[in-house]
Amino acid sequence: MTGAGCAQIVIFVVVLTALTPPLGGYMARIYGGQAVALTRVLGPVERLLYRLLRVTANEEQDWRQYARSLLMFSLASWLVLYAVLRTQGIHPFNPQGFSSGPWGLSFNTASSFVSNTSWQYYGGETTLSYFSQMAGITVASFSSCAVGMAVAVALIRGLVRRGTRLLGNFWVDLTRSLLYVLLPLSVVGGLFLVSQGALQNLSHYLRVTGPTHLGQTIAMGPVGSQEAIKLLSGDGGGFFNTNSAHPFENPTGLASVVEALLMLLIPAAMTNTFGRMVGRTRQGWALYSAMLVLFVAGVGVLYTAEAHRTPAMHAAGLHGANLQDKEQRFGTAGSALFVAAGSGARWRRRTS
Repeated sequence: MTGAGCAQIVIFVVVLTALTPPLGGYMARIYGGQAVALTRVLGPVERLLYRLLRVTANEEQDWRQYARSLLMFSLASWLVLYAVLRTQGIHPFNPQGFSSGPWGLSFNTASSFVSNTSWQYYGGETTLSYFSQMAGITVASFSSCAVGMAVAVALIRGLVRRGTRLLGNFWVDLTRSLLYVLLPLSVVGGLFLVSQGALQNLSHYLRVTGPTHLGQTIAMGPVGSQEAIKLLSGDGGGFFNTNSAHPFENPTGLASVVEALLMLLIPAAMTNTFGRMVGRTRQGWALYSAMLVLFVAGVGVLYTAEAHRTPAMHAAGLHGANLQDKEQRFGTAGSALFVAAGSGARWRRRTS
């Protein structure tokens, strides 16, 4: 363990804590139906979506109606994603000419991404067309995350309200989660990752010959735009088989820290949203503190374990950190931070 590594973890925690109140308060205003800075721009889009869905924004649902709407939307999302994966051979934006995989793989993938369970049983760069990545995996990451956020908000309303069975309107919560939270954060996050070197194109794969005169294929694609929502949603779905260990998804040390931050940003802010919606911000901070203690403990255990030699390394006379089969570009602290953030994001999605 080094001073620089510990400082990196401390700075990460400070930044995450500083971002929690403004984003949490912003989401509390959104779910409370209050106007925010983006309302002037996104308000007309929101109202248009309500008209298309035939939704009355101020008409709330009880838990049965809310659950029914959620299941209907999830079923429709599953069918759309499954159809996209099964028709890959006729897609546009398929420069490599990929055909559809086995039906079982499509079924597994659709079920995983709609339920936000982070099970990726395929190599993206050898299996999916650009269209499948954009219209299938990326859209499912947005929708499944928005569903989870809507359920969290409905749960908070159920804890707060007395004398009523109404929990809000699923379609309104879903729309506001997508328009006002996930889309703006994804745009900013995607642009940042592209500025750091993440790919964002629709080009054919490159074929190059290295110094050893052996041919190599370098995958291309719209990576940055998918990477941002992949991290925010905790849905997995890396564009490449190795996910964020691939330099085209995670190009720099700064990008790695920001990606870890994106994974925890919404769950951290939701604690503040909870505190504001129940009228007791201290409860929100208590919840955040409990989560933070678990996260810091996880980072500490990982960092300590990876900073020491294994028995096999000791027997071989090797010194230094245990970086065998690990991400070696960002060091022990960066790797421990990313793994802890990813594990926390996945645990939070499954329990919400």
